[in-house]
Amino acid sequence: MDLVVRGRRVVADDAELPRSVGVAGGRIATVAPHDADLPAARTVELADDEVLLPGLVDSHVHVNDPGRAEWEGFDTATLAAAAGGVTTIVDMPLNSLPPTVDVAALEVKRAAAAGRVHVDVGFWGGAVPGNSGELPGLHEAGVFGFKCFLLHSGVDEFPPLGDAELAEVAGVVRELDALLIVHAEDAGTIGCAPAPSGPDYAGFLRSRPAEAEHRAIARVLELARRTGARVHVLHLASAGALAEIAAARRDGLPVTVETCPHYLSFAAEEVPAGATQFKCCPPIREAAHREGLWRGLADGLIDCVVTDHSPCTVELKRFDTGDFGAAWGGIAGLQLGLPAVWTQARQRGFGLVDVARWMARGPAEQTGMRRKGRIAPGCDADFCVFAPDEAFVVDVTTLRHRNPVSAYHGRPLAGVVRSTWLRGREVDGERPRGELLRRGEC
Repeated sequence: MDLVVRGRRVVADDAELPRSVGVAGGRIATVAPHDADLPAARTVELADDEVLLPGLVDSHVHVNDPGRAEWEGFDTATLAAAAGGVTTIVDMPLNSLPPTVDVAALEVKRAAAAGRVHVDVGFWGGAVPGNSGELPGLHEAGVFGFKCFLLHSGVDEFPPLGDAELAEVAGVVRELDALLIVHAEDAGTIGCAPAPSGPDYAGFLRSRPAEAEHRAIARVLELARRTGARVHVLHLASAGALAEIAAARRDGLPVTVETCPHYLSFAAEEVPAGATQFKCCPPIREAAHREGLWRGLADGLIDCVVTDHSPCTVELKRFDTGDFGAAWGGIAGLQLGLPAVWTQARQRGFGLVDVARWMARGPAEQTGMRRKGRIAPGCDADFCVFAPDEAFVVDVTTLRHRNPVSAYHGRPLAGVVRSTWLRGREVDGERPRGELLRRGEC
């Protein structure tokens, strides 16, 4: 073996047990009893307060590079990922310039990332009006699926799909056996709601009601029923949609669902006036929705938890006015997803096996990554060494994100990432060793 990691608490095979994990050639060769005789070039003994988790997979990250790299960037995003125990991210097709809506744009993005990533990085393609003919080429080039919006995305260069365009894209996706991932908020419902303005969070919440999610998700489920396309509901914020999702699952529809740490951590009733660091779309809803989402995880209706890391500059959050209507909507949480989820999960009786299923195996399976998200023979030796009982208070000035903006600032969290390993080598923040991934090759 090149490396053996021994720990009293190793999350593997849906259990947390004493194990020794042997690594050869960057992949896991064996998962053996703790005291197994495994000669190796290097042996790492975990401390008694440390747990070995599979490296997390975050399939919802906006790196914004190239074009808006002042918001984030491949170097800072992947350093933040590694600091949070994340060993694989999948970058969203919008907020960068050009958006990833054809092969030429994908190559621009890959060139921007090459040699600058500290963890592995894959890419989503985008589905926008008029580019359905580009989707087969993007699929062949290795994107992990296609993202679309049903309302304005927040940037003009990535417009939403209308009904006919959505049906056309779904047909192409079905023929490719690809995955369509959807920002599910209904434009008509939001268009009829009062426009957000000023520092009152309740006003912002009224501008994007839960009904907008419900109607959009119903539309997505009907699309899956009619076309057979595989669909994925992004960043679920409203627990009210879970009943219809459950019914769709019972009918055998090919639908998966994600939610995010901020929806599982915060509640609308607690957001102070003018605190635009909490603005995201869909919005953080009331505590009843937060608890409903936790029940959805417990019931298996929500498949994974990913951050929807959507950073921006300090100026774009409009802290000068606290105006929720004018501020950019997005929460930067890539480095903090694991402790944020763990803090809430353990209060509700969940364990680290559950967290690893939601944040490592679930996103890996959803994106078709066969060698990621698990500690098992044949998988990449991607690890997170986690101290679940160590606490800290979030300080934005210490985060690896490019801009010091975080809804978690000042919040006490449980769980500290002690080290992150990519293919059997500890990520040191110096030499970037991440790889650019293609669908079907990881």
